[in-house]
Amino acid sequence: MFKGSIPALVTPMGEDGSIDFGAWEKLLDFHLAAGTDGVVVGGTTGESPVLDRGEIEELVRRAKAQVGGRIPVIAGSGTNSTAGSVALSRAAEAAGADALLVVTPYYNKPTQEGLFQHFSAVADAVGIPLILYNVPGRTACDMLADTVARLSQHPRIVGVKEATGDIARGVAILRQSRPGFLLLSGDDPTAAELIRIGARGVISVTANVAARAMHELCAAGLAGRHGEAMAINERLIPLHKALFVESNPIPVKWAVHRLGLIGPAIRLPLTPLSAPLHDTVASAMAAAGVESG
Repeated sequence: MFKGSIPALVTPMGEDGSIDFGAWEKLLDFHLAAGTDGVVVGGTTGESPVLDRGEIEELVRRAKAQVGGRIPVIAGSGTNSTAGSVALSRAAEAAGADALLVVTPYYNKPTQEGLFQHFSAVADAVGIPLILYNVPGRTACDMLADTVARLSQHPRIVGVKEATGDIARGVAILRQSRPGFLLLSGDDPTAAELIRIGARGVISVTANVAARAMHELCAAGLAGRHGEAMAINERLIPLHKALFVESNPIPVKWAVHRLGLIGPAIRLPLTPLSAPLHDTVASAMAAAGVESG
């Protein structure tokens, strides 16, 4: 159910900072037309730290209504509080999410045992699948393969989004975790290689912009056409890099705006893409064959 190209969607906003739900529906239609295989709502690329619970619930409800069961809707529901993550996860489940994406607690820097207990508590509190999310470059917290393997024994913990870009880490997770446990890339530049060694797809930033290409990359890789997947990835490398010239989601939100899908607004403390970098991102979009709106 959770495989292929799964963009961590940006959250469209008006100039006053309110969520633009009209643009949200337009964005979802864009992804359905492009062959996107699932969506993450209210993830960190969607500015989850500055969204309140009610906004995430409404984004999930509207996404479910718009996609009509054609693709899964995964809700970002992780915080750096176990109690807070439980409450947000239950709210997302009640709003209709098909699964949860729960990031490691940021800033606190828990031990591996703390991570095991944190994710176990969240999984125990809900009735839908949970995908772990490890992104130490943003959280200052690294969940090791041994801990992922322990958590894979929980019946509702179905996979992990591994965003270190370390292929050896992916190999270790696949080797140590229970059979059928899903490995999903969280690092666009290495996603094709991770799929080659057994990952089932990518939860992607780049797919916000190059939706069709990322779907085709994943489809090729999952079908064993790894040369084709690598060739697509090679074309996308400049875009992968350009979408991180400033902190995510600043560049990707600018790029999706350039496509004509959303407005330019972003919530503080993030600010719009610096003007000198506009040409960098625009050039990378052109190189990837992505047309502006």
